[in-house]
Amino acid sequence: MHAPWNGHDTRVLIVAAAGIAIIVALIVAVKLHAFLALTIGALFVGLASGVAAGAVTKSFENGVGSVLGYVGVLIALGAMVGKLLADSGGADQVVDTLLRGRAGGLPWKMALIAGIIGIPMFFEIGLVLLIPVVVLAVRRSGAKAMLLGIPALAGLSVLHGFVPPHPGPLAAIGVLNGNVGITLALGLLVAIPTVVVAGPLFARLAARWVPIGASGTALEVGSASGDTERTRTPTFAATLTTVLAPVVLMLIKAAADVWMSKDAAIYPFLQFIGDPVVALLLAVLLAMFTFGTAVGFTVPVLGCKIGESLLPISGVLLIVGAGGGFKQVLVDGGTGTAIAKIAIAANLSALLLGWIVAVLIRLATGSATVATVTAAGIVAPLAAGESATQVALIVLAIGAGSLFFSHVNDAGFWLVKEYFGMTVGQTIKTWSVMETVISVMGLGLTLLLSLIL
Repeated sequence: MHAPWNGHDTRVLIVAAAGIAIIVALIVAVKLHAFLALTIGALFVGLASGVAAGAVTKSFENGVGSVLGYVGVLIALGAMVGKLLADSGGADQVVDTLLRGRAGGLPWKMALIAGIIGIPMFFEIGLVLLIPVVVLAVRRSGAKAMLLGIPALAGLSVLHGFVPPHPGPLAAIGVLNGNVGITLALGLLVAIPTVVVAGPLFARLAARWVPIGASGTALEVGSASGDTERTRTPTFAATLTTVLAPVVLMLIKAAADVWMSKDAAIYPFLQFIGDPVVALLLAVLLAMFTFGTAVGFTVPVLGCKIGESLLPISGVLLIVGAGGGFKQVLVDGGTGTAIAKIAIAANLSALLLGWIVAVLIRLATGSATVATVTAAGIVAPLAAGESATQVALIVLAIGAGSLFFSHVNDAGFWLVKEYFGMTVGQTIKTWSVMETVISVMGLGLTLLLSLIL
């Protein structure tokens, strides 16, 4: 990394830029699936960087396997909990409980609801669940749609970008060999103030800029789950316990890593139950009771629902895996080393570089996941010698960059536009600006933590 600059470094950087341009063009112009675009881009970069033809595919396969071997399991387990939470009526229970009381606190409650529901759920699923809640709350209170909608969107988006077990943070953790527990703890530390600013506080401005009411929304109020197979609804306490259980277990493990002696008798046990795979597996088993048999689902129905939960994540898994393959080809071809030389010469940290790269790819492709896995691959050599805490902060900075200014090439942009019945301009004023606030504040907080920790 400290060797002098040479012609090969120049070549691989040009090739990497061309590879990223190919990926962007295939996704944006050709409308090719991101998995195929990343695979084609990775093979191009490998061959053009001088990696032997027979070794390029091996490098790509190794990268895919190394990421999916760990991250894929976590994404699958998280999807199972999310599916059972939705179909059992647990999400409805959280909403009904938190919406009681005075209307003045509704923006804050909407952010809290989104935060709780958003822990095990992908952004799109959480959005579909929460929109009816927002519409109902707007009609009950007479408030502007954006006053309550923005806090809910902010809560979901921040969780999606910063907090495991969401695919983006998990993908970056896998690529950078980070620690899930430490990233989760620091992610929550960054997420809470970011949600406050980008949610309830920014919502006041957004409601003035786009003063639409419930009649402007495109969705009628209805049940978030609508499942007729269950006979009961889980209690609020049972729902909260199930959703937060894996988070608590992973945080306990992270705390043990920092403060407990490795010779302590209980240390191996805490390491085991706090391992992300074990913690999420325990949450799935608990959810099969609290969100399953306890609400009237039979065992065959539960089996069907768990199977159904895996169908929507197949595309995400393929993108994450291909991103890992792209990273490995960049590393094996020498691109990572060349970028590390530039970063060292410019005194640019991996944290800041990761955010910048993620922002550029997010703006170009519209995909937060593609931005995350690509940026993580590019800064991986710079992160290799960092502490677990610093690697976690790099993951969070990349996550922040991956959320920057969602616009017309992002599926989330159109979901928000259509659900709230806004014009493109109104969606940019609200949703796109909110995403930018999240991204910039996330970067600022991670930079601050990197100076303190």
